[in-house]
Formats: sequence, C-alpha cells, structure tokens
Amino acid sequence: MKYVKTIGATFGVAASLVLAGCGDNTSQGTQSNEEQVSISQALDYTITGIEPGAGMMQLTEMALNEYENLKGWKVSESSTAGMLTMLDKAIQSEEPIIVTGWNPHWKFATYDLKYLEDPKGTFGEVENINTIVRKDLKEEHPTAYEMLDRFYWEPEDMEQVMLDAQTVTFEEAAKKWAEQNQEKVNEWMEGLQSVNGEKFELVSTPWETEEASSHVVKFVLEQLGYDVTITPVDPIIMFQAIANGEGDASVAPWLPVTHGSFYEQYKDDIIDLGENLVGAKVGLVVPSYMDIDSIEDLEPKE
Repeated sequence: MKYVKTIGATFGVAASLVLAGCGDNTSQGTQSNEEQVSISQALDYTITGIEPGAGMMQLTEMALNEYENLKGWKVSESSTAGMLTMLDKAIQSEEPIIVTGWNPHWKFATYDLKYLEDPKGTFGEVENINTIVRKDLKEEHPTAYEMLDRFYWEPEDMEQVMLDAQTVTFEEAAKKWAEQNQEKVNEWMEGLQSVNGEKFELVSTPWETEEASSHVVKFVLEQLGYDVTITPVDPIIMFQAIANGEGDASVAPWLPVTHGSFYEQYKDDIIDLGENLVGAKVGLVVPSYMDIDSIEDLEPKE
C-alpha cells in the first residue's frame, strides 16, 4: 500500500501550548498527531477529469468498472482548464493528484509527469488523430479536400503550437508555427488552385490539441483563399456534423479508442482521410514524485 504523511491541523497550536507549560514533551505530541494515509485515501478516491461527454471521460468510467481495485472511485467532471489548474496547484504543493491525461500536450513539457501503467489496456495503446470530411467535399471543394488529405504533422509540432498558445492566441501561435515550418506548409499547398473567399467550416472539439491543429489548418486554408470558421463542439456532435453535412471537415477524431464508439456509429456517412498525427496517447497521469506506477497500485474504497 502506498502512503503519504499528514499532520493534524491542530498540531501547531497544541505544540505551542506544550512548549509553554510542559517543557520538552514535544516529541510525544508529534507522534500522537502524525499519521499515515494511503494515496487513495489522500485523493478521496477521486480522479480529476475534464468535460463531461469527452471520450477520455468515457474511457475513465470504463476503467472504474474494469479494475476491481477502483471499486468506489469516482471521476470528477470539470473542464480541461479546470483540470490543469488543479494539477498545477497540486504540483506547487507537491500533493498527490490523478488526472485524465493525454499527449501531445504542453503539460508534459511544463511538468514532470508519468502515465500510470494500464495492465488491462482500458485506455488502449498508441492513438492516432484522423482527418474526416463530409462525403461530397471532394466535388464541392477539391482544393480543401486535397490540402486536408495531405495534412500530416508530428506530436512535437502540435506541442509547440500549444506551448506558444499559453502566451498568445492559438491563431497567432498557428501563424508562428506555419512561418517557422514553411517547407512543410508548402508541401500541403503545392500545385493547389486558390479559391476566392469560399466559406469553409472546420468542426473541432474544445481540447487544446484540436485548437492547435484546427488553427494551423485554418491558416493554411486561408492562404488558399478560403473563409474559414472553426466550430468547437462535443465529440459526438463533431461526428454528427460531418455525417449530416453541417460541417465540412474535422482534424480532431482520436482513434481507434478515444472516439472509437462515435466513429463506428458514423463511419458509413463520412470520408476518413486517415491519420494526420501518429503517436498520441491517453490515460491516467500523475506527477512523477508520486510513489505509484500502475492503476493496480490503487486501493478500493471500503
């Protein structure tokens, strides 16, 4: 069982009274007010989550059912920003915390973090991020279709945009990345015919990973003459929008696990252009200072 130490909140006051009236009996007071609790108890059997409805949240709920030792655990609904605030607060105080995590993400460049091992494979292995488009996109917007079919970048590209976006807007961060990676951008645009202000809607999710990719694609499409709008929605709505033609394309689906159930539901009504990024990962994440390595190291709530 993994433990963390806690000291009773009243110890400081009690110790001062002992010092004032009883000489040097402080060691006995310290021992009586110091206790050990497990990491699971210190966390109140709670995993810090993100937006309800996110694929990551569904996978975490599945893990709570899959692992016997997670009996009685819960995942708190929050937002991505809220989760990151809680993570930062815990790390500043070197307190235990478990969060729903994924990479690429700037938090791995900012903090010393690790994934908990997942022996049952609930969170899958390496994930891909795919590009999906509506069925008639190639006929109506051949330039955009071809550019999206070519769009592919690396996890470190996405992380750089996300990191820059901590101090500037995603729009500015995407432009900066494109200007610094002009050769790659030129490959996506080479030989394509420009358009004249044709409207184009990218449907995304509210994750910072997708903010990064969507804004880079938006910037490139705008260089080709499109008037691009990014619409962030819940993952299920993203698939629905592409399937029914309300949106033109998305570079946000995480497959085969995170958004796998949504993909299976709508795969016959969309065109999948394949991976735009390989090497993504999702799972339960903790600060590296925590003395725990696996989901199975946690204990059930009695």
